[in-house]
Amino acid sequence: MVEKLVEVGILFDFYGKLLSEKQYMAIELYYNHDLSLTEIGDELGITKQGVSDILRRAEEKLYQYEKSLGLVEKFYSSHDNIKKILDISEEIMEI
Repeated sequence: MVEKLVEVGILFDFYGKLLSEKQYMAIELYYNHDLSLTEIGDELGITKQGVSDILRRAEEKLYQYEKSLGLVEKFYSSHDNIKKILDISEEIMEI
């Protein structure tokens, strides 16, 4: 569960603004504010089942965006490459 929480959180950071307003709010309230489905339903004026459906669809969209665009993968790849460059430059400075 923690792994999914982190994964969805990262995807939300990259692609959250591409979601509908309700999907954005549902993910925000559920994952970032740790509200229950009932609390989110009260906030959004929908049923608990409606919240569950919105969350499921929003999560699917986030994963689809990553599959299509690959921004998270590119970010981590760039981060690794920068780390390698810094390590090499430190070695050069020691020489």
